[in-house]
Amino acid sequence: MSTLKEPGTGKPAGKPAKAGKKRKYTLAIVVMAAVVLFGGGFLTANLTADPTASDEYIEMDALASKASGERDSIDAQRLRLEETLAEQQAAMTERENAVVVQEAAVKTKEEESAKTIAEREDAVKKREDAVVGAEQKQAANTIADGTWVVGVDIEPGVYRTKSDVGSSCYWAILASGTNGDDIIANDIPGGGFPTVTLAAGQDFKSSRCGAWVKQ
Repeated sequence: MSTLKEPGTGKPAGKPAKAGKKRKYTLAIVVMAAVVLFGGGFLTANLTADPTASDEYIEMDALASKASGERDSIDAQRLRLEETLAEQQAAMTERENAVVVQEAAVKTKEEESAKTIAEREDAVKKREDAVVGAEQKQAANTIADGTWVVGVDIEPGVYRTKSDVGSSCYWAILASGTNGDDIIANDIPGGGFPTVTLAAGQDFKSSRCGAWVKQ
């Protein structure tokens, strides 16, 4: 049986041509299905893969952990430095306060010492002044050997020898202005502590009797 051909093409006519198209269509479907299956599998594999298991993620996570650790270390160091600084500041403040207290104590002691010294010096001066005053008063109220005008050279009053007189002691109370011619009283006691009473308008003469002190 002979096969018919299409005029001018040399190809079989009728059903044989349709069979070729069907095979091409089927092949295209198979290829597309394979592409879809392969692509879907690749996509599914990418979607279902754990991103934290990748080398890049692990490396980045390690760097982040290292940076966090370094930051924590720096924070801890800063905190220790701040605590140390605060302790040093507190110690310095305590030392400064101690110095202030010590200086105040020293100042108080110096003031007290100065006050004590001033009081002692004042007391010594008072005693010295008292002694000087007593000596001056005693000197003013003491009569030595010589002739003295009562009321001018010596004060009126009662006088007594300071020491025991000897046998050569002589004293005389004279009327003033008589050049010793008017003797009111005189004596050669010969010993002991003779006493005389002198008044204004009189002269007093003492010879070898020592000092006479006003009583």
